Amino acid sequence: MAHNGVLFLDELPEFGTQALDSLRQPLETGEVVVARANAHVRYPARFQLVAAMNPCRCGHGGAGRGACGRAPRCQTDYQGRISGPLMDRIDLQVEVPPVTAADMALPPPAEGTAEASARVLAARAMQQDRAAGTDGAPLNSLAEGDFLESIVDLDPPARALLAKAAELGGLSARGWTRTLRLARTIADLDGSGPVRRAHVAEALIYRRVAPGTSLASPASISA
Repeated sequence: MAHNGVLFLDELPEFGTQALDSLRQPLETGEVVVARANAHVRYPARFQLVAAMNPCRCGHGGAGRGACGRAPRCQTDYQGRISGPLMDRIDLQVEVPPVTAADMALPPPAEGTAEASARVLAARAMQQDRAAGTDGAPLNSLAEGDFLESIVDLDPPARALLAKAAELGGLSARGWTRTLRLARTIADLDGSGPVRRAHVAEALIYRRVAPGTSLASPASISA
């Protein structure tokens, strides 16, 4: 089943804790369950979550800024409003540094929007072809169980890296599955058949659980 829409939350920590944690179930299952005394009603609620936030509430903290008078506590308190279980359901967590005048003078990137879109469409077609004739999900983001393991097929260095991340406490059981899905997608975008160590390493970096990184991030996207 494809995503039904995009939910964009700007300044994520400004939303109430209860409201944010209520997103955990639909992010995991694609459904909202309303429980009443005599019945449980399920509503479809599959969406892509896109969220953004400043490093701290004043907006002056973060790498390369240093103007926050309460750093690092300001950043810790602000980012701490987002629960660990919710962050565990966000697959791509990307820091976006401030744009400088020098950045504005740089030439455009080699890969533009059209080229990136073509790679994404090709990767999605690859996933659908891979699942054709099987009981597996047509998109990596929905794959699970034996089917997920079969399409990822990690080589020994890739599996060793993933196991190391788990041993260091950076991956929950949910995080393990989501990292496998993300690594498979990265490999598809790369046009690679097998999922290599480099693909797993990139997936771990996006989840911000590689050794030496933090779970907190100025911008986050769920895949």
